[in-house]
Amino acid sequence: MNTKYTYLIFSLFLCLSLHSFGQETQTKESNAAVFYFIRHAEKDRSNPNERNPHLTEQGHYRAKQWAHFFKDIPLAAVYSSPYHRTIETATPTAAQKNLEVLSYDPRNLDPKPFLEQFPKGQILIVGHSNTTPAFVNAFLEKARYEDLDDSDNGSVFVLYISEDFKLVNQYHID
Repeated sequence: MNTKYTYLIFSLFLCLSLHSFGQETQTKESNAAVFYFIRHAEKDRSNPNERNPHLTEQGHYRAKQWAHFFKDIPLAAVYSSPYHRTIETATPTAAQKNLEVLSYDPRNLDPKPFLEQFPKGQILIVGHSNTTPAFVNAFLEKARYEDLDDSDNGSVFVLYISEDFKLVNQYHID
């Protein structure tokens, strides 16, 4: 067979396969629960003894940037650990969506209540450098992610969960 025709047939097969995969993934994702995990924005470090600091001016700016990031995402709920810095990070996004910031205990990272309450839909969970990746790992049921660097206030983990699959991607937003 001519190389030109072989290449053409291969290209056609590849295009059809990719189109089919794209439709399957789109269908699966629309039937999935989607959890967004972020760490709180920049906190005030002026008093090293303060265990519950507020956000800095830069942190408040980043919280507004997160609200912009989630602007077109129809969130069903916004969760935060019960600390000033996480609540202040979650508040602009929740206010934009006319949602209240719900609290979760960062010492009890159990995905079961979230999965039962939100088998579908999109949920934002705001945590800390250690609890954010640990919570993603709890949802995945395996230790895949390590603690975030203490200077990392821009990572977002996007976790898709359905009956058939779990898929997570980590992005960094500056």
